[in-house]
Amino acid sequence: MCVDTPPEGPGQGELFPDPLVGEGFDGVSDHLVGFRGPTACQVVGITYRQLDYWARTGLVVPSIRSAAGSGSQRLYSFKDVLVLKIVKRLLDAGVSLQNIRIAVDHLRRRGIRDLAGITLFSDGTTVYECTSPEEVVDLLQGGQGVFGIAVSGAMREISGVIKDFPAERADGGTVDDTPEDELARRRARRAIS
Repeated sequence: MCVDTPPEGPGQGELFPDPLVGEGFDGVSDHLVGFRGPTACQVVGITYRQLDYWARTGLVVPSIRSAAGSGSQRLYSFKDVLVLKIVKRLLDAGVSLQNIRIAVDHLRRRGIRDLAGITLFSDGTTVYECTSPEEVVDLLQGGQGVFGIAVSGAMREISGVIKDFPAERADGGTVDDTPEDELARRRARRAIS
C-alpha cells in the first residue's frame, strides 16, 4: 500500500455516512442492518456462486450474519457490499486474487468514513492506497499504466442502487426505510380509489 494505515476510530460508522450518501436506516448501526446475499449480488453485479465462493474462502465474509446451515441467510453490511464492489472491480481489471486478498484485509481494518477518503490504484499486479492528491501524483510519476477506484464514488453508486432493495435488521426488528415495490403501490392506489 502507498501509505501507512492510521488506527481506526471508535467505530465503523453508520450505514450511509453523512454527507456522502445520507442517513442510515432509523439511525441503526451498520452492524445491525444489512442486506441478504441476492441483494448484494444484484447491487454489486456478481453471481450468487461468486458471492458464496468468496464467503466460503474468507475473501469477503458477511459481518452481520453468516450462513449457519441449510436455509439460513447471510446478512451483509453496507461496508461488506462496498468491499464486494471493490473486489469485483479489481478482478475485472485483472488483479490477482492473492493481491486482492491483501487489499481486502487492509480495507477491513478501516472504518467506513476512513474508506471514503481512499482511492485505490493498481497496475494490474499491485494495489496501492492513496489518500491525497500528492500520493496520486507520486504514484503516477512512475510511468506505469494504472487504474483507480475512488472508494467514495463506489459508495455513492452503491447507496443510490441499494435504496431500492429491502434491508433487514439482524435483531429481527423492522426497517422503516424499506422501499415499496410496484405491486404495493398499485394495491395502495386501488385501496384509496
